[in-house]
Amino acid sequence: MAVDAPETASPRRVVAREPARIALVGNPNTGKTTLFNRLCGARAKTSNFPGTTTTSRVGRAALPGEWLADIIDLPGLYELALDMPETRIARDVLSGSGLYRQPDAVLVVIDACNLTRNLVLVGELLAYRLPVVVALNMIDLAQGRGLTIDARKLSERLGCPVIPMIARRGDGVDEVRTELARALAQPHAYHPAEAGVPAGGATIEALTLWADDVMSYSAGRPSSPHARDAFTEGLDRVFTHPVFGLVVFVVVMGGLFYTLFALATIPMDLIEATFARLGDFASGLLPDGPVRDLVSQGIIGGVAGTVVFLPQICLLFFLISLLEDTGYLARAAFVMDRVLRRFGLPGHAFVPLLTSSACALPGIMSTRLIPDRRDRLATILVAPLMSCSARLPVYVLLTSLLFPRHPLYAAAAFTACYLLGALAALGTAMVFGRTWLRGKARPMVLELPTYKWPSLANAVITAKDQGLSFLQTAGTVIMAICILMWWLSAYPHTPAPERATALRAQAERTTDATRQQALVEEATQLEARAQQRGSIAGRMGRLAQPVFAPLGFDAQLTVGILTSFLAREVFVSTMSVLVGGSGEADVDAGVIERIRGAARDDGTPLFTTATSASALVFFVLAMQCLPTLTVTRRETGSGRYAVLQFAYMSTLAYVTSLIVYQALRAGGIA
Repeated sequence: MAVDAPETASPRRVVAREPARIALVGNPNTGKTTLFNRLCGARAKTSNFPGTTTTSRVGRAALPGEWLADIIDLPGLYELALDMPETRIARDVLSGSGLYRQPDAVLVVIDACNLTRNLVLVGELLAYRLPVVVALNMIDLAQGRGLTIDARKLSERLGCPVIPMIARRGDGVDEVRTELARALAQPHAYHPAEAGVPAGGATIEALTLWADDVMSYSAGRPSSPHARDAFTEGLDRVFTHPVFGLVVFVVVMGGLFYTLFALATIPMDLIEATFARLGDFASGLLPDGPVRDLVSQGIIGGVAGTVVFLPQICLLFFLISLLEDTGYLARAAFVMDRVLRRFGLPGHAFVPLLTSSACALPGIMSTRLIPDRRDRLATILVAPLMSCSARLPVYVLLTSLLFPRHPLYAAAAFTACYLLGALAALGTAMVFGRTWLRGKARPMVLELPTYKWPSLANAVITAKDQGLSFLQTAGTVIMAICILMWWLSAYPHTPAPERATALRAQAERTTDATRQQALVEEATQLEARAQQRGSIAGRMGRLAQPVFAPLGFDAQLTVGILTSFLAREVFVSTMSVLVGGSGEADVDAGVIERIRGAARDDGTPLFTTATSASALVFFVLAMQCLPTLTVTRRETGSGRYAVLQFAYMSTLAYVTSLIVYQALRAGGIA
């Protein structure tokens, strides 16, 4: 549609008024986010809508005529009339009710390949009597299917400008900017009331008839009913097949996580090495004392424990964004919906649950893909039951203690840990569907989007936004928790044991460098063990030991359980220190043998078959990760869900471990 150039506003007018507000609306998978990124680029921020946990992206766009506009990227939705959190937010924003300021204009993105369905939303938007600009996206794909759409006729029927565009290539974006500027400068030039939209109380059926009439007037249908790409239909038959679809899903997800592990390892190792050197630098720069320990171990260690997750989070969301852009993610959700709905979870939950197998933090964050709040909460609450990579060192240690001379049995037990966690997640979701979160998973109304090449720029921006969101919100709390746990383990200072003092004195007298190093290392281990036992955390372990005694845990093992609450992998290093090791987290043969030789106060072996099995089950099911609770609180918007998550997982772990330990003891297995 040919339009006049927008009026150029004077500098005084631009300075005097605040930036205009434009609502960006559209169905899911129409390229709305891609257009948003084209208009705003890096000038965007992510936050929650007031009073909700639904995230929004707001970006500043520069428009012709020296206009500045804040563009609000509203959640993707099919119809404003639906009773959903996303649609309620959209209605409030468009009407300017409550805490929201009504937008000055609306930019709606529609899919040229699904014009009739998209026009229903356009009809609802026109009823608000706001200036509307329509971005007719994916016009190239529509033409490839044999559809011809006359943008001039469509604009004539809608009473607002219609801009054909290809958002992923940037075609038509400048024209959209021009029309938005004109809408802001000349709002009365738009006459949506003349579009013939049914009256405000019209049903969706009436709007559908209207949309079909507009489609018939402005678009030419394919000359053949088989004009749609036969190759696309063939892909859909495979990707959505009950059997082959699952096979493809396993292959794709396997490739995703292989890529995640393979590529994230390098930056994660680099981050750990960088912070290790930074800690050494701080230790060398500061004088010996509590300040040096706080900076090098508490603050730097706490930051490292947060930042090390960043590569996984960014890479995961980058890959998920690519899959979503291609159109495959919707097919995978359709396939998994058949399975997960039996347990009260939607098909959308498969990405968060699989992601949690790497780390629960990005898994919980990725539940933003789930449109229904009830389904989103259910997925968040059960996601930590999936065995994450932080459990791997613990699984390796305990399965090796269980089956020291039977690697095949140890491998089977290792695999069973993953199966137990997955079954516990599904079973818990089913229980929640009948208790705390009553109701069934919402039937998935899903339109299979068009296959298209993904946008690398969109994926990069998504990864950047999610990474910054993680660091800015969870990171500060996680670091504070790390500092607290360091303090509990470091104070009060415990005097060095006499044996350690004697070893250091002996080391000073010897001239053999190798012998001297061995004596110093042994003295350091004894001092670390004494400090661990005498610290507040150690005293808490002895205080809590009677609670864990029915599970077969003594005071040493209880300390390991409590300190691993910060992070599960800490368990290995804690137990290594307590039994006289170096405290290294790597589960090598030396560490396993030292821990296998651990004894109780009465001299009997600590890690018997029953105790090892009990501890293994406990770590599979327990909530031993404070950062996960922090992210749960952030994503749900309420601390009660984090408390519920901790309570039910801890109870489940305790009861199951109790049953395992007592049953083995009753069966004569010590």
